Amino acid sequence: MTHPRLVAQARLETPLGPMTAAASAEGLAGLWFDGQAHHPGPLVVPTQPGHRWLKAADLALARYFSGDADPLRDLPLDLHGTPFQRAVWRALRALPRGHASTYAAIAGQAGSPAAVRAAGAAIGRNPVSVLVPCHRVLGASGALTGYAGGLDRKRALLRLEDVALPGAAAPRQSEGSP
Repeated sequence: MTHPRLVAQARLETPLGPMTAAASAEGLAGLWFDGQAHHPGPLVVPTQPGHRWLKAADLALARYFSGDADPLRDLPLDLHGTPFQRAVWRALRALPRGHASTYAAIAGQAGSPAAVRAAGAAIGRNPVSVLVPCHRVLGASGALTGYAGGLDRKRALLRLEDVALPGAAAPRQSEGSP
Protein backbone atom coordinates (compact mmCIF):
# COMPACT_ATOMS: atom_id res chain seq x y z
CA MET A 1 0.00 0.00 0.00
CA THR A 2 1.61 3.23 -1.17
CA HIS A 3 1.31 6.37 0.90
CA PRO A 4 -1.56 8.52 -0.42
CA ARG A 5 0.16 11.90 0.10
CA LEU A 6 3.54 11.54 -1.60
CA VAL A 7 4.97 14.80 -2.96
CA ALA A 8 8.49 13.89 -4.12
CA GLN A 9 10.79 11.00 -4.94
CA ALA A 10 14.50 10.47 -5.58
CA ARG A 11 16.90 7.69 -6.44
CA LEU A 12 19.55 7.11 -3.78
CA GLU A 13 22.76 5.14 -4.27
CA THR A 14 23.91 2.90 -1.41
CA PRO A 15 26.65 0.28 -1.05
CA LEU A 16 23.86 -2.35 -1.14
CA GLY A 17 22.29 -1.07 -4.32
CA PRO A 18 20.06 1.76 -5.48
CA MET A 19 16.96 2.74 -3.55
CA THR A 20 13.85 4.75 -4.31
CA ALA A 21 12.99 7.26 -1.61
CA ALA A 22 9.62 8.99 -1.34
CA ALA A 23 8.46 11.83 0.86
CA SER A 24 5.26 13.47 1.98
CA ALA A 25 5.14 17.02 3.31
CA GLU A 26 5.57 15.62 6.84
CA GLY A 27 8.57 13.30 6.37
CA LEU A 28 10.07 10.33 4.63
CA ALA A 29 7.28 7.96 3.59
CA GLY A 30 9.08 5.28 1.57
CA LEU A 31 12.51 3.79 1.03
CA TRP A 32 12.84 0.65 -1.09
CA PHE A 33 15.76 -1.25 -2.59
CA ASP A 34 15.39 -2.06 -6.27
CA GLY A 35 13.78 -5.48 -6.61
CA GLN A 36 12.59 -5.50 -3.01
CA ALA A 37 9.39 -7.37 -2.17
CA HIS A 38 6.46 -4.98 -1.78
CA HIS A 39 8.23 -2.28 -3.81
CA PRO A 40 5.40 -0.05 -5.05
CA GLY A 41 6.80 0.20 -8.57
CA PRO A 42 6.97 3.48 -10.47
CA LEU A 43 5.67 6.38 -8.39
CA VAL A 44 3.59 9.12 -9.96
CA VAL A 45 5.22 12.02 -8.10
CA PRO A 46 7.91 14.50 -9.16
CA THR A 47 11.56 13.52 -8.94
CA GLN A 48 13.11 16.05 -6.57
CA PRO A 49 16.44 14.88 -5.09
CA GLY A 50 16.78 18.27 -3.37
CA HIS A 51 13.54 17.85 -1.39
CA ARG A 52 14.42 18.35 2.28
CA TRP A 53 13.34 14.89 3.50
CA LEU A 54 14.92 13.09 0.55
CA LYS A 55 18.18 15.01 0.90
CA ALA A 56 18.19 14.34 4.66
CA ALA A 57 17.63 10.62 4.03
CA ASP A 58 20.46 10.50 1.48
CA LEU A 59 22.89 12.19 3.91
CA ALA A 60 21.79 10.02 6.85
CA LEU A 61 22.16 6.81 4.80
CA ALA A 62 25.68 7.86 3.73
CA ARG A 63 26.59 8.41 7.39
CA TYR A 64 24.96 5.09 8.37
CA PHE A 65 26.92 3.11 5.77
CA SER A 66 30.10 4.90 6.92
CA GLY A 67 29.57 3.48 10.41
CA ASP A 68 28.09 6.45 12.31
CA ALA A 69 26.27 5.33 15.45
CA ASP A 70 22.67 5.91 14.41
CA PRO A 71 22.16 8.90 12.10
CA LEU A 72 18.84 7.45 10.90
CA ARG A 73 17.03 7.73 14.22
CA ASP A 74 16.13 11.42 13.95
CA LEU A 75 14.75 11.47 10.43
CA PRO A 76 11.08 12.45 10.42
CA LEU A 77 8.92 9.67 9.06
CA ASP A 78 5.36 9.76 7.76
CA LEU A 79 4.37 6.10 7.61
CA HIS A 80 1.08 4.95 6.13
CA GLY A 81 -0.33 1.71 7.50
CA THR A 82 -2.83 0.15 9.86
CA PRO A 83 -2.62 0.99 13.57
CA PHE A 84 -1.05 -2.43 14.25
CA GLN A 85 1.52 -1.99 11.45
CA ARG A 86 2.47 1.43 12.84
CA ALA A 87 2.82 -0.08 16.35
CA VAL A 88 5.15 -2.76 14.95
CA TRP A 89 7.19 -0.15 13.08
CA ARG A 90 7.48 1.95 16.29
CA ALA A 91 8.76 -1.16 18.11
CA LEU A 92 11.32 -1.69 15.36
CA ARG A 93 12.47 1.94 15.60
CA ALA A 94 13.14 1.36 19.31
CA LEU A 95 15.68 -1.39 18.51
CA PRO A 96 19.14 0.12 18.93
CA ARG A 97 21.84 -0.33 16.34
CA GLY A 98 23.89 -3.44 17.03
CA HIS A 99 21.02 -5.33 18.68
CA ALA A 100 18.58 -7.87 17.34
CA SER A 101 15.13 -8.98 18.43
CA THR A 102 12.60 -11.66 17.54
CA TYR A 103 9.20 -11.60 15.88
CA ALA A 104 7.59 -12.63 19.18
CA ALA A 105 9.27 -9.83 21.10
CA ILE A 106 8.22 -7.25 18.49
CA ALA A 107 4.61 -8.53 18.58
CA GLY A 108 4.65 -8.11 22.38
CA GLN A 109 6.12 -4.62 22.16
CA ALA A 110 3.42 -3.73 19.64
CA GLY A 111 0.80 -4.72 22.21
CA SER A 112 -0.26 -8.09 20.75
CA PRO A 113 2.02 -10.86 22.03
CA ALA A 114 -0.05 -13.60 20.34
CA ALA A 115 0.07 -11.87 16.95
CA VAL A 116 3.51 -13.13 15.92
CA ARG A 117 2.48 -13.91 12.32
CA ALA A 118 0.74 -10.53 11.97
CA ALA A 119 3.85 -8.83 13.34
CA GLY A 120 5.91 -10.73 10.76
CA ALA A 121 3.60 -9.52 8.00
CA ALA A 122 3.86 -5.91 9.26
CA ILE A 123 7.64 -6.22 9.42
CA GLY A 124 7.66 -7.48 5.83
CA ARG A 125 5.54 -4.50 4.73
CA ASN A 126 7.86 -1.96 6.34
CA PRO A 127 7.79 0.96 3.88
CA VAL A 128 11.16 2.43 4.86
CA SER A 129 13.89 -0.20 4.68
CA VAL A 130 16.91 0.37 6.89
CA LEU A 131 15.34 3.41 8.65
CA VAL A 132 12.77 1.19 10.34
CA PRO A 133 15.28 -1.57 11.06
CA CYS A 134 13.33 -4.70 10.17
CA HIS A 135 16.68 -6.30 9.29
CA ARG A 136 17.32 -6.50 13.07
CA VAL A 137 14.59 -9.12 13.54
CA LEU A 138 15.70 -12.75 13.69
CA GLY A 139 13.86 -16.01 14.12
CA ALA A 140 13.35 -17.33 17.65
CA SER A 141 16.44 -19.54 17.26
CA GLY A 142 18.54 -16.57 16.14
CA ALA A 143 18.41 -17.69 12.50
CA LEU A 144 18.16 -15.24 9.66
CA THR A 145 14.68 -15.28 8.22
CA GLY A 146 13.09 -13.48 5.31
CA TYR A 147 13.94 -9.90 4.43
CA ALA A 148 12.09 -7.99 1.71
CA GLY A 149 15.40 -6.64 0.41
CA GLY A 150 16.97 -10.12 0.29
CA LEU A 151 18.94 -12.15 2.82
CA ASP A 152 22.30 -10.99 1.44
CA ARG A 153 21.36 -7.40 2.23
CA LYS A 154 20.06 -8.41 5.67
CA ARG A 155 23.38 -10.14 6.41
CA ALA A 156 25.33 -7.09 5.19
CA LEU A 157 23.27 -4.68 7.32
CA LEU A 158 23.67 -6.84 10.43
CA ARG A 159 27.43 -7.14 9.84
CA LEU A 160 27.68 -3.36 9.40
CA GLU A 161 25.97 -2.99 12.77
CA ASP A 162 28.20 -5.65 14.42
CA VAL A 163 25.30 -7.99 15.15
CA ALA A 164 26.59 -11.54 15.56
CA LEU A 165 25.12 -13.77 12.86
CA PRO A 166 24.06 -17.44 13.11
CA GLY A 167 27.08 -19.67 13.22
CA ALA A 168 28.99 -17.00 15.14
CA ALA A 169 28.43 -15.86 18.70
CA ALA A 170 24.82 -15.36 19.78
CA PRO A 171 23.32 -12.01 18.69
CA ARG A 172 22.84 -9.33 21.28
CA GLN A 173 19.15 -9.37 22.07
CA SER A 174 17.21 -6.23 22.90
CA GLU A 175 15.63 -6.02 26.31
CA GLY A 176 12.37 -7.93 26.34
CA SER A 177 13.51 -10.40 23.70
CA PRO A 178 13.26 -14.09 24.59
